[in-house]
Amino acid sequence: MSLQSLVRFMITLLVFAIAVFLGYTLWNHYMYAPWTRDGRVRAKVINIAPDVSGIVTDVLVGDNEIVHRGDVLFHIDQARFRYALDQAEAQVALRKSELDMRNQQAARRAQLEGSVISAESREDAGAQARQALANYQGALAARDVARLNLTRSEVRAPVDGYVTNLNLYPGDYAAAGVARLALIDSHSYWVYGYFEETKLPHVHVGDRAEVRLLAGGDVITGHVESIARGISDRDNPAGSTLLADVNPVFTWVRLAQRVPVRIHLDDVPDGQLLAAGTTCTVTVIPSGSDSRHRTPDRSDSQQGAARAQLQAR
Repeated sequence: MSLQSLVRFMITLLVFAIAVFLGYTLWNHYMYAPWTRDGRVRAKVINIAPDVSGIVTDVLVGDNEIVHRGDVLFHIDQARFRYALDQAEAQVALRKSELDMRNQQAARRAQLEGSVISAESREDAGAQARQALANYQGALAARDVARLNLTRSEVRAPVDGYVTNLNLYPGDYAAAGVARLALIDSHSYWVYGYFEETKLPHVHVGDRAEVRLLAGGDVITGHVESIARGISDRDNPAGSTLLADVNPVFTWVRLAQRVPVRIHLDDVPDGQLLAAGTTCTVTVIPSGSDSRHRTPDRSDSQQGAARAQLQAR
């Protein structure tokens, strides 16, 4: 073999070895490194429901508008609640005058001698005074409820956030306890990364995480806050008798299940737009890792291969 042929053979062999090494490294990274493209931005969605029923008279916010805690979102017709409060105030005045009268009667009869008034009449006067006091306290409570209903006719934002998918207009009827407006808490964003179960051994609570939105922008840093401890078993649901309904069909190709991992966002760059439901890539940097993208060692690969063989059996 000539020297030129030997050089060509060695170069081809070197290129082949590099390709095999890169393929093996990429395969390990794809299969076992703690990263996933299946990430979702999540946030607390507060369903705003009025505490009283009535016709909506004013809607003071717009769709996708940012609001602050305590801002009025919409008004419910307050005339009925004002009338109810006036009626409750009148009832308090009535019960107060009755209480004063009963107290005076009980005091006068208590000062009379036994030869003038019987003990029974004296006791009845005291009982009537106590009954008038109870009626007065009930009237005060009814007035407080009427005042509260009037206050609750102004529906306010419980948190800072964004009004989303607004579908409420003046003239609509709002029923108590029925949500009419969605508000996204602007301080509650987090990310759920759905990691394959083969990658979970490299994910631990407290590990640093990097989030890259599909929409682009700067990298968002965070850390692993928690790992879900269970997911639904679609193949073996519970039967109507609460016994296991085991699927008799076994598929030879078993896909790794995905387990939700909650990522707390530590530092969101200024100007970065976060929208609940959007997609992102989540990369977890294991504790003690010096590289940004750690590739599992040989023992990890052997353990993964053993698990795959057990699943195939």
